[in-house]
Amino acid sequence: MMSSLTGALYGVLVVYLGGWFAGAWNGNFSLLLFILTTVTLAYWLAERFHFRPARAAAAANLERQDAARRAELARLGIDKVDGDVQEARQKLLMQPWWLDWTAGLFPVILIVFLLRSFLFEPFKIPSGSMVPTLMVGDLILVNKYHYGIRLPVINKKVADNNPVQRGDVVVFRYPPEPWVDYIKRVVAVPGDEVAYLNQKLAINGQPVPTAAKGEQLDDETITYSPVFAEKLGEAEHLIRVDPRRLGGYGPFPKSFPHAQNCRYVPEGVTCKVPPGHYFVMGDNRDNSMDSRFWGFVPDQNLVGKAFFVWMNFGNLSRIGAFK
Repeated sequence: MMSSLTGALYGVLVVYLGGWFAGAWNGNFSLLLFILTTVTLAYWLAERFHFRPARAAAAANLERQDAARRAELARLGIDKVDGDVQEARQKLLMQPWWLDWTAGLFPVILIVFLLRSFLFEPFKIPSGSMVPTLMVGDLILVNKYHYGIRLPVINKKVADNNPVQRGDVVVFRYPPEPWVDYIKRVVAVPGDEVAYLNQKLAINGQPVPTAAKGEQLDDETITYSPVFAEKLGEAEHLIRVDPRRLGGYGPFPKSFPHAQNCRYVPEGVTCKVPPGHYFVMGDNRDNSMDSRFWGFVPDQNLVGKAFFVWMNFGNLSRIGAFK
């Protein structure tokens, strides 16, 4: 029965992963990992307190029966007895496949679950919205505890750590579709008035310092675009701006939460960031769907702070920390 049940559970897992990979539905890896941890824990506890003791008792009973048989034969004067129960004993003690592939995997799955939920989570850059800081195909690490400790799956913060700073690169749950993760740079924090007009960023009425850094090839358009060093907070980072794409912002439909805090004009947008929210933008300023278009990021949507490229299979020189 347990063998059939385990086979059915693995079948459900294969169907779920197959549909997720094929795009039939949106998967939730955090929820999946939580379920796998819970299920394998149940098998591990059953193995620890029921199945393994039962196998050990059966093996001990076999040895007792063999010892009794040999003692009876010795009493009858028969000293040479054929047969060795050790092989049968090892078979009785052997863990069946359905426990090996459930209870046996629990410690590994638990470690992955704890590391991913509370320490570091890997993330793959899916688009060019963060060029030139992050490239398509970069595999990055996200610090899950930098802004505080959150419960897995429900993402509820239970302890604070560092506050979010202007200039931080953050991964968050995309507000219109919370099951999708996005990555952008925080440009304004609660209480700030942020303006992006004529491709110029200003915070609380003060222009954000920028310095020209030449041009960079845009792989999508196969043209060169100007690159600038921008200083938000303490760290300086690069942004890409294409002057040929100036303007064309508004007015936009006021459909997102706190949309009344934003004023749209053809030159751009000005917003007052509400409490508990952040205004985020991509470093590829003219090729990024960000807060200018869909609104603010609530604090409860934050996943963590992105800080390190651990692999890019197409360009190993990308490996390292970034600002």
